[in-house]
Amino acid sequence: MSEIEQFEVPPDPERVMVGLRDTGYEFDTAVADIVDNSIAANATKVQLFLGADFNGNIRLLIADNGEGMDRQGIINAMQYGSKVRPSAASLGKYGLGLKTASTAFCKRLSVISRADGAAPALMATWDLDHVAKVNKWSLLLSETCDEEAVELLDGIAPGKSGTVVLWENVDRLIKDYSYPTGSHAKKALKGKEDALRHHLSMVYQRFLDLKDDRAQNVAIELNGMSVAPWDPFQRDLSELVAEESMITQLEDGHQASFTVRAYILPRREEFPNDKLAQAALLSNNRQGIYIYRENRLIHDADWLGLYQKEPHLTLLRVEFSFDHKLDDAFHLDIMKSQIMLNDDLANWLESQFLPAPRREANRRSREGQQKAISKKGEGAHETSNNNIRNREAAAGGPEVNVADPNSGEAIVNNKYGATRLKLTITSAKRPGEVFVQPVEGITNGLLFQPALIEQHKAVQINTSHPYYHKVYIPNLNRSVTMQGLDSLMWSLAVAELSTVQDSTAEMFRDMRYEVSRILEKLVETLPEPDVDENVG
Repeated sequence: MSEIEQFEVPPDPERVMVGLRDTGYEFDTAVADIVDNSIAANATKVQLFLGADFNGNIRLLIADNGEGMDRQGIINAMQYGSKVRPSAASLGKYGLGLKTASTAFCKRLSVISRADGAAPALMATWDLDHVAKVNKWSLLLSETCDEEAVELLDGIAPGKSGTVVLWENVDRLIKDYSYPTGSHAKKALKGKEDALRHHLSMVYQRFLDLKDDRAQNVAIELNGMSVAPWDPFQRDLSELVAEESMITQLEDGHQASFTVRAYILPRREEFPNDKLAQAALLSNNRQGIYIYRENRLIHDADWLGLYQKEPHLTLLRVEFSFDHKLDDAFHLDIMKSQIMLNDDLANWLESQFLPAPRREANRRSREGQQKAISKKGEGAHETSNNNIRNREAAAGGPEVNVADPNSGEAIVNNKYGATRLKLTITSAKRPGEVFVQPVEGITNGLLFQPALIEQHKAVQINTSHPYYHKVYIPNLNRSVTMQGLDSLMWSLAVAELSTVQDSTAEMFRDMRYEVSRILEKLVETLPEPDVDENVG
């Protein structure tokens, strides 16, 4: 039997470092990975500074007053695949975040840290150009530190332990502008700052909110301004419609717990003021499941493949909180941002927990949308009414007179003779609205019905019918399309009155019912309209 030889094959340092620059980090996610380290080090303050010098060179500094590191600690922190932290509950997970998150955007990463106020700060640096030149895993370590970093460290942790992470040679954050100090570059960098501020306010909401006792309090500043917590659930205003705390058995025999809560936000018009409504970000892309690991948001506004986002569920937001024991059930990636549910959790959410909150959110949304639709629909048919008024004589039709206004009976005189039938007899809700009248609900869910409005042959259109929702709503602001739809409905109603007889009146009612039923089925697969956009 041949002997098996063993070889140690270290990876090429330059190729590994350059390769790890393309792990897919977004800027906000990368910065949050570094803030995770500050919180894991029990920091109570984190300060971030993002800016560019007169030559357009971007620098990012992230300072904290956490436990800090001595010589061995800082070397371990800068090692790719650093040693596991003592606490499994740490926000850091794989020992790669600091390095891969940073070099995804910069070519020179430094960590300046001290374990206590009496010891001098040390600076360790990964310089990708230096690594490429010497072709070694050559970490630079020095007691001579970046002056701005030390000044920042002394400011946030005077005479105490703390750490600063410094990005230099930032080459992947904004586009290469011909004038790096020009207005376009400054605007682009300001956009990055604003997006980062919102990301931090959402990801660390539980840490930033002094009223939230689920996590330690941490004050975060960005460019000298405090980062305020943003609660996606708006718990002071929303209704908690479902809550479950579960203990699940893991494959290794251990148990893990998690909590799921479903909130339904108020409709926009129900918020106390516009400022609060805007703060809630009431847009369709904010619905979904928000997943928290150790009180830190790791994934937001997504149904995790269980459902598609629908406008009727805009108000529904689900909180899923778990600790590190459930990590394997979510298959967390290096960035702690891409996750997949295991089959058991997915089935439980889809079949048991989510159906009831989804139904309730759908009901409330449609209720609010119907009010908006009805309000907008009242004016959307004005052009159609004017057009039909101008062409009413040319279109012709039977003579219709009121027989008994109390019972709603009318006499229709057409080419087949006189027919007495039940007919909706009403007045205009708006001036001139005597030919096409939108109404909220018609008996038996019909889409339309003939009517007599102030002695004019008219049609009432049901704004609650799915056809109106799927076909009319997207076209409320398109005058020609609205006139075409309304003219068709009006002509169907007048054609019925022009040909109805005693013997066919019931068949015409049945026909309207069948047309309404068939159209309801046909529009089922049409996309849901954005009611706020088309009705606002």
